[in-house]
Amino acid sequence: MADVLPLVEARLRTALGEPDARAAVTFLGTDRIEVLRFQEGDIVRYATLGMSAQPMNDPTAMVADPVKGPRAELILSVRSGVADTDKVLRPLAVLAASPQVEGVIVAPGASLDVGEPLWPGAPFTSVLVAEPGGLVEDLELDAPAGPVHFLPLLPMTPNEAAWKRVHGAQALQERWLTSGTDLRDPARRSVPLE
Repeated sequence: MADVLPLVEARLRTALGEPDARAAVTFLGTDRIEVLRFQEGDIVRYATLGMSAQPMNDPTAMVADPVKGPRAELILSVRSGVADTDKVLRPLAVLAASPQVEGVIVAPGASLDVGEPLWPGAPFTSVLVAEPGGLVEDLELDAPAGPVHFLPLLPMTPNEAAWKRVHGAQALQERWLTSGTDLRDPARRSVPLE
């Protein structure tokens, strides 16, 4: 099968424009993960490139299928100029490498935790994986490969992450919605959870 990464990058450029910066991270035993930065007005978007090179496979499977399985890239959108969010590059690369390193399947509704602030002073150490298809459309690949999903990441405070574990992703998203939470605010406080 052809290398999917040039197709993925072309889809990102079509949807988000030209990246104004890019960085690459390689972890021992994994493929290289790039993070591209796109600026649009006062919103900066960080998109991974490399996570979709291989399909994610069930960690309990005896043999990993090299073609079939879900593929994804991650997108984080935040307001620029409020915090030093460019330091999110390494944590994002860590999350994008988690299917290769830990054998996890990253899917909507999942929580991903990096164990430290996403950027200096960030009130968030984890993210909620949201549904794909809004900002960047899925990229269809030749059968039998599945499409590449572009999964938005929504930063969560530790309290929100704990509440989500008990009540579920849908309940947390409804809390955010009813409270009018600006999920792109890199300095926002936790939503009221009582």
